[in-house]
Amino acid sequence: MRSVVAFLTVVLLFASGCSTLSGSQGGDPDYAADAEENLRLGSEALENKDFFKSQKYFEYVRVKYPYQEAAREAELRLADLDFAREAFAEARDQYQAFIKLHPTHAKVDYAAFRSALTHVEDYPSDFFALPPSKEKDQGEIRAALSTMEEFLRQYPDSQYVPEAKRHADDARKRLAEHELYVARFYTKRERWKAVAQRLESLLTKYPGTPYEEEALFDLHEAYVKLNDPKRAEETLRQVLRRLPGTPAAQKAQQMLGT
Repeated sequence: MRSVVAFLTVVLLFASGCSTLSGSQGGDPDYAADAEENLRLGSEALENKDFFKSQKYFEYVRVKYPYQEAAREAELRLADLDFAREAFAEARDQYQAFIKLHPTHAKVDYAAFRSALTHVEDYPSDFFALPPSKEKDQGEIRAALSTMEEFLRQYPDSQYVPEAKRHADDARKRLAEHELYVARFYTKRERWKAVAQRLESLLTKYPGTPYEEEALFDLHEAYVKLNDPKRAEETLRQVLRRLPGTPAAQKAQQMLGT
């Protein structure tokens, strides 16, 4: 019993020490005499994941120097702080507030990109013990695609455009994979109308993904099962238009008998 008590005491002391070191307890830090130095100290604390101290520095700059540019930077860093501690909804609110308050600021594109990125960071998990993300709710992925596309429209010259395009393409791919998964679910149950609807949705909303060839031939099969030869033939012609010069196009041409 004594050994158990001793062990628990050590654990509690260790946890208390870690909490103190991480800055999650205690009063105000020693603030510097100017705004820029406080920003630097806050950023340093953020890098070290000392979120308590970091927030104190940024809030101090925001309140103490409201008319200086440093206060705008502190607003952004407070949003970055929430992002770093994975409070993505709160971070998104702060980035959006920054955009509304400072629409002409030099870093407004940064705020808009990071706001969109909060959806990416909140994607459903692909942890091995859980169902794959394609089987889960796709709300955050749809939101990521929508906000990344909006970012690309509003800030076409931003330095974050390449990364935004990459995330938008990845979101389209994920959503197409989900549509294909749902279509396969209906295929097993021979619900061919539902299969066709999901595959048509995939091809309309998410063209150019790696799942396009599968979706087109599965859609052809669905229309055959629905006894709709006209749409089945049109689907094969879509293969020729969408995937010219590929083995898929050759296969479609053979199936058309041309």
